[in-house]
Amino acid sequence: MKGLKVKNKKGFAMIAALLAILMLTAVGVLVFTVTTRDIRVSARVTGEKKALSAAEAGIHQVIQNFAVGGTASNVQVDTASDLDTRYSYAIGASSSGCTPPPAGFDIEKWSEDMYVANVTGTNTRYGSSVQIDVGIGLFKSGTCAKTTD
Repeated sequence: MKGLKVKNKKGFAMIAALLAILMLTAVGVLVFTVTTRDIRVSARVTGEKKALSAAEAGIHQVIQNFAVGGTASNVQVDTASDLDTRYSYAIGASSSGCTPPPAGFDIEKWSEDMYVANVTGTNTRYGSSVQIDVGIGLFKSGTCAKTTD
């Protein structure tokens, strides 16, 4: 069809302009999507770091104030500047079945016991939560020591 000629070329400019706008819109949407994804990832990482930091603070608190059956919930890590980062913990029973002596105990007579503390750090601003299970061992051979076969 060599001899076929198009007589009306007025609509070509409009179609070319629409295709250019469509391509520019697609590139714009792609750039927006990639940018917001990076921001969401950065926010998630920040929240997870804050939650992990809160869990670590909870572990330090468990070690400092160790008490069998001890619990704490929704404790703020930094009351001055970060109201959204908190920790909670619960200390379980001894895995050996031994009962530790009361406050003021004689460490020389205490036995080999292992306790598990479940510590959870959270950050409500970023919706992040980290749970750490910590084994706390109090080891001194004595009256309630485990025997191995």
